[in-house]
Amino acid sequence: MSEPSVWAIDEAHLVNYLLPRDCPRVTFALAASTSEADRTRFFPAAVSRVVAIEAGWLVRAMTTAVYVYTLPPETFELFDANAGYWISREAVKRQGVTEIRVAALEITRRGAEVRLVESLWPLHDAVAASTLEFSMIRMRNAKQRLQA
Repeated sequence: MSEPSVWAIDEAHLVNYLLPRDCPRVTFALAASTSEADRTRFFPAAVSRVVAIEAGWLVRAMTTAVYVYTLPPETFELFDANAGYWISREAVKRQGVTEIRVAALEITRRGAEVRLVESLWPLHDAVAASTLEFSMIRMRNAKQRLQA
């Protein structure tokens, strides 16, 4: 998008972004189209959303403050429902800001599982081939993919 815009994330997808900005992650959730096989494979616990990070990022996820801004909804329009992206083509003033001091704990408080993995790549590939709703964020910062 080349025109100036203000981007926002809806409440359902906010947990995908409650980590330090550069933290690579694989996030996924159950969707109406999720197969029973994928439900069983990816969700052994009673959750419907997972935020997976590499174990090497855990300290930063536990010690980096994240700030969530509340924006007025009137001028926003849905841009991407799968990602929860909304945009406003008008300038907006924040209505409030919340500091989240322990991001990983806030993710679990909001009902998602924080899953630690040594490398994101095997999960990345499996989720991309699944029937889940998913997002892969900042993968350029993930550990290098091992060659077979």
